[in-house]
Amino acid sequence: MESDNSMLICPDYRSFLSLPAQLRVHMAAGSLLLLSFRYGVDLVYKQQPLIRGRGVSYCKNLLSPRFEHSEAHEGESEETHDKTYYVFLPPELCLVHPLPGSLVRGAQRLPSIMRRVESMLLAVQLKNMINYPVQASKILEALTAASCQETFCYERAELLGDAYLKWVVSRFLFLKYPQKHEGQLTRMRQQMVSNMVLYQYALSKGLQSYILADRFAPSRWAAPGVLPVFDEDTKDEESSLFDQEKSICKIEMMDVTDGFEDEMEDGELESDSSSYRVLSSKTLADVVEALIGVYYVEGGKNAANHLMKWIGIHIEIDPDEMECTTKPSNVPDSILRSVDFDALEGALNLKFKDKGLLIEAITHASRPSSGVSCYQRLEFVGDAVLDHLITRHLFFSYTDLPPGRLTDLRAAAVNNENFARVTVKHNLHLHLRHGSSALEKQIKEFVKEVQEELLKPGFNSFGLGDCKAPKVLGDILESIAGAIFLDSGKNTAVVWEVFQPLLHPMVTPETLPMHPVRELQERCQQQAEGLEYRASRAGNLATVEVFIDGVQVGTAQNPQKKMAQKLAARNALAALKEKEVGKIQEKNDENGTKNGNQTFTRQTLNDICLRRNWPMPFYRCVSEGGPAHAKRFTFAVRVNTTDKGWTGECVGEPMPSVKKAKDSAAVLLLELINKLYS
Repeated sequence: MESDNSMLICPDYRSFLSLPAQLRVHMAAGSLLLLSFRYGVDLVYKQQPLIRGRGVSYCKNLLSPRFEHSEAHEGESEETHDKTYYVFLPPELCLVHPLPGSLVRGAQRLPSIMRRVESMLLAVQLKNMINYPVQASKILEALTAASCQETFCYERAELLGDAYLKWVVSRFLFLKYPQKHEGQLTRMRQQMVSNMVLYQYALSKGLQSYILADRFAPSRWAAPGVLPVFDEDTKDEESSLFDQEKSICKIEMMDVTDGFEDEMEDGELESDSSSYRVLSSKTLADVVEALIGVYYVEGGKNAANHLMKWIGIHIEIDPDEMECTTKPSNVPDSILRSVDFDALEGALNLKFKDKGLLIEAITHASRPSSGVSCYQRLEFVGDAVLDHLITRHLFFSYTDLPPGRLTDLRAAAVNNENFARVTVKHNLHLHLRHGSSALEKQIKEFVKEVQEELLKPGFNSFGLGDCKAPKVLGDILESIAGAIFLDSGKNTAVVWEVFQPLLHPMVTPETLPMHPVRELQERCQQQAEGLEYRASRAGNLATVEVFIDGVQVGTAQNPQKKMAQKLAARNALAALKEKEVGKIQEKNDENGTKNGNQTFTRQTLNDICLRRNWPMPFYRCVSEGGPAHAKRFTFAVRVNTTDKGWTGECVGEPMPSVKKAKDSAAVLLLELINKLYS
């Protein structure tokens, strides 16, 4: 028991803990005189003052994100953040422990400190093996899985490393095999960088021994050289010290495709924690990509290529072979005269040295010409370079964005639907060389749809429009990127210089649209509702119906099933929101209050914080009072905006529950945010 003056007080268990529980409750109330009559306990000092103390807390995992910003509110009292429960003890039933309270508190930090030291030593050891100067803390980030629930994990770096790996391997294959077509190159790339191949590379380098995938539990920590303490029910089953020394520590690798992923998560310990640790093959593959991403951030292309060579991915190419693949094109004059280079190069704001590359980039397979190949090979390398450049831009532009949101941004920016709209917006589709009347009809319909979208003020669907784009429109944008890469002497900086204005406005956390299917799924998960899609097809038309808890809430029809599902989900969301607004209005009419929408205010506030990339709102209990049967709570809330700092603290009205008190404060903060950003 730790008292207010940091002295360690221990109850005399022979005389205190043997007492009935009801007796100790009365002690906390201070009714010492009553105890002697009711329980027969005769205290020597009837009027002795009680010692106010609190229990020594258990060892906390100080590596958890909940302790990351604990200094931000250091000016506020401890009781505000930590609901401490105090007890009152009679001094004559207690004794003073020889250890001071400050020493105990310091010892409780030791497991977390040692965990970080051990992790850093692993990262340093791996750094020495790789033999390239990169900060050990960054390597540790690439080795830490999200399941550790620490303040960092490898997911952001893995996203960047995945895009860079795809790019350099695609470039290598494109230049090394000039006679291979796009399908063959795609299969070869898959054989070089698939998750299973990366998993085998990781095993060959022993990376499974360095990965941190289990959440740290301070209560199970043991100092190096000290045997761990097991639970009472497992003590009898443990072998002797000599048997344990002979046992072999095994790490079992399980492929996620084996069907066991639901039974055991990454880092989960199986029975005897000293013998088994479960890691999926995808985790090892992700760590390889994360290491590539970290080395790319810290040391650029040279560092990333060094890491890839160390892991076993060889992408070097002979300079003589590169010269053979970059010979000028020999395009007939009749074809050169048929292309409006002034308009096309004007849209790109770039003059091509080799016009043949540009012609190849806009030539569809349905229009064969002597001396001109179709765009598929250029599309292969252009797709990879755009993916890499856009991912790199998002990664460095939004350094504090969580991995999930960064993945959503990348998915919204790098997809065929978005690229097709960029093609139409800059009239690049007018230069497409093809020989298909059906394709021409599809393009005209899509162009009409996009033109209607562009007329809507401030509208940008980023590929989530109601009309599915012909794949060829996204393909030629990627093939043009590949042509620029080759024409500029394999300079990715020139590609980005051309494409950054073409892609403007690029998706941001504020403008990121959520796919209706995903939005509906998350809403049903929050509300614990059952979601079901029922699809049927009659001729060329697919029909999708949306059911929630067995009740139909939306339906849509479209020739393509996925588009019909998206439209049905959007219709269902509109119906649900309309229904919620009606309920709010009814509640307002009944109560005659302005806070009828409180059920949704906290969620609205959270959504605003997510979209603007702000931390979650900080709620503080201002007061709590009243009798037990009629307690009233008052909460305050504020938000740390990224552009204007902390907002003013909004204090809500006293409410009978914590939820309603937080809602009351959230209403006021929403009004304040509207004023600040209106």
